Amino acid sequence: MSENINLITQKIIGAALEVHRKLGPGLLESAYQECLCRELWLGNIRFHRERALPLEYKGIRLECGYRVDLVVEGLVAVEIKAVEVLAPVHDAQLLTYLRLGGWTVGLLINFNVPVLKDGIHRRVLNFKE
Repeated sequence: MSENINLITQKIIGAALEVHRKLGPGLLESAYQECLCRELWLGNIRFHRERALPLEYKGIRLECGYRVDLVVEGLVAVEIKAVEVLAPVHDAQLLTYLRLGGWTVGLLINFNVPVLKDGIHRRVLNFKE
């Protein structure tokens, strides 16, 4: 399973690098999301956009409208940003999404950087090799 998840994250990062190489920083998050989805589709990589995250609290289901930007191959959650600087709250958001969605690995990708590798955070929650 870990090899599969690592391969999937490599493919996602490769697709993100291609998008960033073509567009550069400075656009809206929605543009990067659309283009990343196009790259994943061209690479024949399965994904779901704007996946709803149920929130249950003490026996009730809250319809709060939380959504993760992408879930790739059903295993990796991807949260896309286009901000000046990633803040700790962005990492916390991704970790919360992982917990709520039951995923173990997530990528936080900030496209608003000169060099994309500086904008990629990989986060792991309860991962077992």
